[in-house]
Amino acid sequence: MALAVLNVASQARFAPGHLVMTCGIDALVRQGRLNPTPYLCRHLNGDWGDLDDSDRRQNDAALRSGEDRLFSSYQVAPDLKLWIITEWDRSVTTLLLPSEY
Repeated sequence: MALAVLNVASQARFAPGHLVMTCGIDALVRQGRLNPTPYLCRHLNGDWGDLDDSDRRQNDAALRSGEDRLFSSYQVAPDLKLWIITEWDRSVTTLLLPSEY
């Protein structure tokens, strides 16, 4: 995944900082049930996924100001949702399951 992430980050609207994933996401990746790269690409390009208009506007404002975190939610499968959160200072981007928040 490292090479794909480097490619994604080079075309992004913002720097992801250090990329981390929770144990739940790691397990799904190892089982072959999740490829997080396309969702990370969407997040880094400002496609916030399955958020309502208010949350999208909040992310867009945070992207411009650099003063708040960025949050995306993606429905990967009927029983699988992926959240991606980039901290306000853009130091860390975390991939997690909603149950791990």
